[in-house]
Amino acid sequence: MDLKIFSILVILMIIPVGTIFADSLISVQTDDTTYDEGDTIVISGEIQTIIGQTPVTMQLFKDGNMVEIAQITVSKDGNYSYTILAEGSLWQSQGEYVVKVTYGEGNIAETTFLYTPKSEVITTTDIFEVDAGNSGTFDLAYTIRGGTLSNISIDENIFGLVVEINASDDGKIVLDLPRKYIDAEKQNGKDEVFIILVEKQNGDVVETTYKEETSHSEIRTIMINFEEGDSKIQVIGTYVIPEFGTIVMIILTVGIMTSVILTRNRFQIKI
Repeated sequence: MDLKIFSILVILMIIPVGTIFADSLISVQTDDTTYDEGDTIVISGEIQTIIGQTPVTMQLFKDGNMVEIAQITVSKDGNYSYTILAEGSLWQSQGEYVVKVTYGEGNIAETTFLYTPKSEVITTTDIFEVDAGNSGTFDLAYTIRGGTLSNISIDENIFGLVVEINASDDGKIVLDLPRKYIDAEKQNGKDEVFIILVEKQNGDVVETTYKEETSHSEIRTIMINFEEGDSKIQVIGTYVIPEFGTIVMIILTVGIMTSVILTRNRFQIKI
């Protein structure tokens, strides 16, 4: 009899614990999965049932050591958010960090992200000599972080450059584009945006955005983010070096004239 009562008590003790974790009132996520030193980390989540003025307790751990702790106010709609700047003496270790949030009694959620300090990120600043065909060569200054630059070549078919990289990590590349050899212009002579295409590890080519850091009469400096495994970046403008631009415009003009003539002939035949 005593054994039966003991067994029932054990079951009753086990069931609530499992229910609490299975039906946790809180969720948590970060705005990215990998960060470098100096990045901003946004931690956010949602509360299913608000408990009065109870705050969310957030703890950040690296190898069991606490890096940061904070209490976060929950908004009326049940959402919460907290921002961390990844820099300082506690942000010197590379690897996985664990975000743990607690709300009320037993409501716990966790997520993880990977972090890399500056000391572990490959950064190279150099000048690459680009082959410009009949125009000789020209120098293109660049800085790449999170990988290495393999080659830069001109592709007259896209009015742009093909930048080949070995991306060992998520990173970015900054290119000083000399207007004399490559640019993107509107018909009124003002700056147009470049089109940036990135070839992914699986072979897919996707369009991405860039940040224009500086722009003056001779150079446009752009920064492009890339992901680990990316291999090629196409920077497409409206012209590359004058010789290529002239040839392409002649071919384009002839093509348009031929198309117009063929269209007129077809129209006359139908009549």
